[in-house]
Amino acid sequence: MLRYVLTAVLALSAAPVRANDSVAELGTGGLILSRSDAVAMQSEDLFISPEKVTVDYVFHNNTDKDVDAIVAFPMPDISGNPEEIPAIPENQSDNFLGFEVTIDGAPAKPQLEQKVLALGIDISAELKAQNVPFYPFGDAAKAALAKLPQAVTDDWVNRGIIIEDTGSDGTEANKVYTPFWQLRSTYWWRSTFPANKDVRVSHRYKPSVGGTSSVSFFYNGKFQGQYATYKTRYCMDDTFENAVRKAAKDDPDGYPKYFESRIAYILTTGGNWAAGTIGKFKLTVDKGNPKALVSFCGDDVKKIGPTTFEMTANDFYPERDIDILILDPSDDN
Repeated sequence: MLRYVLTAVLALSAAPVRANDSVAELGTGGLILSRSDAVAMQSEDLFISPEKVTVDYVFHNNTDKDVDAIVAFPMPDISGNPEEIPAIPENQSDNFLGFEVTIDGAPAKPQLEQKVLALGIDISAELKAQNVPFYPFGDAAKAALAKLPQAVTDDWVNRGIIIEDTGSDGTEANKVYTPFWQLRSTYWWRSTFPANKDVRVSHRYKPSVGGTSSVSFFYNGKFQGQYATYKTRYCMDDTFENAVRKAAKDDPDGYPKYFESRIAYILTTGGNWAAGTIGKFKLTVDKGNPKALVSFCGDDVKKIGPTTFEMTANDFYPERDIDILILDPSDDN
């Protein structure tokens, strides 16, 4: 796969990154169908930006009989950990990505399947029995934990389901209990693909955008830290790296004044359709800020607007996921 990087060279600087300056992105993908050799994905139009992800599919039933299938949208797993809170767009809702779907233009109402795990063990029934919400980062879950009988609290602490957390004043007297479980969520629905017809399915959600308050792979005048990982993951090339070097050189403190935004899109988990390839695939990436730098891997990517870039392919087989790195100027007004 060819390396492709698009840049806007700026004279900017930033301080070196610290570990607690980062928030992790959650990798999220598209729809998954129950295995069917009758239904082909004729096209997929994927748009990714820091504000939204939209995906428009056209499925076609190649047979003379209607096909009933399960269509699912796996949400990313999230784990309750007060020390490592990921980037969550809707942090008080089970639908924490704001997922929406339409079928042939009509809004659908998918079911939400959720499971709670602790050390790999399903504890969903235990949380239900104590009226504790599954979503680990919501205020409702913490409020429910505060009302647990002491025997249940002690048992859950011992089993790694919840952990003790000192109060905001740092004292044991005001300690609280916070979730430490893992939540696994999937939206799903039954769909009929009529014989010899197209079905158009569209969905959208808010991406989990990871971030770092400065550049984690360049400081003290050289590429280091996360550099090797980033170069492979985001296909950073000489043009991109030279832009970072120039930004550092032009700054009095010697640091490129950018902050990182990272988006991860899981493209390789699909394929449960006829032929296993996508007839026509289009990817559009919007970096948002015209002054930002953006780097991602792709073939024959073209700039189609001040902030947008497009890749198209026929009979496309996804060999790798899509990882996007955006460097936004941290002093841009």
